[in-house]
Amino acid sequence: MPPEQFQKKLLIWFDHHGRKDLPWQQNINPYRVWVSEIMLQQTQVVSVIAYFNRFLARFPTVQSLATAELDEVLQQWSGLGYYARARNLHKSAQIVADNAGVFPQTVEELSALPGIGRSTAGAILSIACGQSQPILDGNVKRVLARFHAVHGWPGDNKVAAQLWQISQRYTPAQRTGDYTQAMMDLGATLCTRSKPLCEICPVADGCQARQQGLVKQLPGSKPRKDLPVKQLYFLLLSDNENRILLEKRPPTGIWGGLWSLPEFTDPKAWQDWSLQRNYHIKGSQNLPTQRHSFSHYHLDYIPLLAKLENPINNVMEGERAVWYKTAEIKSLGLPAPIKRLLKQHFTEDYNDEND
Repeated sequence: MPPEQFQKKLLIWFDHHGRKDLPWQQNINPYRVWVSEIMLQQTQVVSVIAYFNRFLARFPTVQSLATAELDEVLQQWSGLGYYARARNLHKSAQIVADNAGVFPQTVEELSALPGIGRSTAGAILSIACGQSQPILDGNVKRVLARFHAVHGWPGDNKVAAQLWQISQRYTPAQRTGDYTQAMMDLGATLCTRSKPLCEICPVADGCQARQQGLVKQLPGSKPRKDLPVKQLYFLLLSDNENRILLEKRPPTGIWGGLWSLPEFTDPKAWQDWSLQRNYHIKGSQNLPTQRHSFSHYHLDYIPLLAKLENPINNVMEGERAVWYKTAEIKSLGLPAPIKRLLKQHFTEDYNDEND
């Protein structure tokens, strides 16, 4: 099927069946499209909608995001995961704000901003600026890999290069924003990973994977690799006023910049840690092991529930460790597993209406 015919069929389908009521499709501008595209990386639309609305209510402009404290940005992002996205949003907003709030107008310049890749840059420029720019997010990779029967895992450089060439060739000069939205919609609603609805796909008659009986096989899967398992102990330490000790994590790395619990690799290490601080423990309890999976490893963590016997004279432990009342914790950026632990064991005081 020639590109022109593909575009025509897809746009007719989008006009009748495409999603047009998503919050980032209203009042379109580069900032709103950019935030939505970053949130939609690794996250489904249904999960993003509420976060997007809250985020834009608090940071309605790139200037408001740029001048905000990182802690507040992370708090608004808390629970969405992949926190480097939020840190990069904040950094990029500051760069754009320094340029009088004007977003770059080329793929190269946009891609130079932290956290923005070629596909995200193309989406911003096509949807918000009307430029004819190709994209290649996960949905589009799947659609094009099936339509052209491209074998191999799309994450492979050679396969990705082939798909980029196809995406470039099929991107129209007109209505590029609608075409970009249509491609993402097609992959999200019809050409899904499992149980694709080929019988109602607007371009099914030209799909090579369907013709060759390869829809279930394409696109190719990422080569399987057993993920390593790491183990940690998280200390849920409360004092006589029911305050919880939290530590701020380093600005980069896993959960960078978020507040978390003191962690230890050795079950006895926390006792030495307590003695060094003159903490007298009234009682402690090892709770059942839980697992949190990252993209590159599994984290098995054992919560340690402990209570201080002696009062703490100073609520401040230092710049990166603070005794927080449970009601105050709701305003902090917390990793999802830590938030769950606090809700499980301090239910009466800790209640986050956003969960």
